[in-house]
Amino acid sequence: MKIANRTFIVSGGSSGLGLATVQALHESGAFISVLDLRMPDGGFDGFSRVAFFKVDVTKVDQIQDAIDKTIEWAKSTRAPLGGVITCAGIAMLAKMVKSDGTPHPLKAWNKILDVNLNGTFNLARLTCQHLIKVDPEGSDEERGVIIMVSSSEAFEGQGSQTAYVASKGAIRSMTLPMARDLGRYGIRVNSIAPSAFATGMTAHASPQAIQAMKKHFVFPTRIGKPDEFARTVKWIIECPYVNGDTFRLSGGSRIPAKL
Repeated sequence: MKIANRTFIVSGGSSGLGLATVQALHESGAFISVLDLRMPDGGFDGFSRVAFFKVDVTKVDQIQDAIDKTIEWAKSTRAPLGGVITCAGIAMLAKMVKSDGTPHPLKAWNKILDVNLNGTFNLARLTCQHLIKVDPEGSDEERGVIIMVSSSEAFEGQGSQTAYVASKGAIRSMTLPMARDLGRYGIRVNSIAPSAFATGMTAHASPQAIQAMKKHFVFPTRIGKPDEFARTVKWIIECPYVNGDTFRLSGGSRIPAKL
């Protein structure tokens, strides 16, 4: 599918992998609707085709309102909806049982599942009702693309990350059935499973923790760069035969039980 002159919704588009995606799509001529809690430092100065909507992805009414406004914006710019990239997510550490016998806090479990899983699912399902109405393009009569963000943790989850792994594993698991549901409409569904990337989630990691991560990369021996994630998003959008799969971005690494 062509990127230029299409409108893409990017949740979590104000930082990290989401912001890199916004930048890459904008450079390719797309219009981008950014859904996030706040704008990046400096806003979106220099981005002539970006609309920002303040959205908490745990609030379904806020998601719906942002999508409705995005559709109106797309009509005014004559850049039809092309798809959604769900980058909004959080991570928390919590053991199943603390040393004092306290069980995993239910509040943390619910929060992570609500943001990472429910937020992803609701944004995808509410966008679909508009994607199926887009005029198809090309010989394949493609209408759009849904790209969700899983994680390498979905394959080899570490201890203290049960809730995060559950949310990312669920995204990986629902990729294929969603693709099978939406294929009849010319809509593709894929997910990306990045390992450690240079984002806000790793910014506060100690030098020792980063060094421990690097030992498990095959090549290159470093954490990922956000633009590498964004280039993967572009490849998925532009290659019509990419569908129903989860793609690891891992530098060949596999997560050990302990770093």
